[in-house]
Amino acid sequence: MPVPDVRGLLDRHGIMTTTQRVEIAEILLERPQHMSAEQIIDRLRDAGSNVSKATVYNSLKLFVEKGLVKELIVDPERRFYDSTTHAHHHFYNVDTGQLSDIDKNEVRFADLPELPEGTECEGIELMIRIRARQ
Repeated sequence: MPVPDVRGLLDRHGIMTTTQRVEIAEILLERPQHMSAEQIIDRLRDAGSNVSKATVYNSLKLFVEKGLVKELIVDPERRFYDSTTHAHHHFYNVDTGQLSDIDKNEVRFADLPELPEGTECEGIELMIRIRARQ
């Protein structure tokens, strides 16, 4: 995604544009993908960027808060950032650490539990953990 598009996207999400945020967003938003902070940092380093690790983590937190990306917590130690923000589900391969999308129309729920009083359903996202057959 060219810089002007990323800058406009950041602006539309109420995110103050900085050079570092643009660099991070360009990597994460270049196509539909799931990336960890470490993968983003590696790509930045490969491109010769000197964006700090703290700036990457702080920017990703801001991007999630502002709805630019979705955070997927696959286990207590692993988080991914999803450039696709519309409702959809995921396969998570525990052997490889790879996430892949499942279209929301490929999953059907026959019934849902009664919601706690005073709440409403905001959405449902399913993560199916898979591994190679032994």
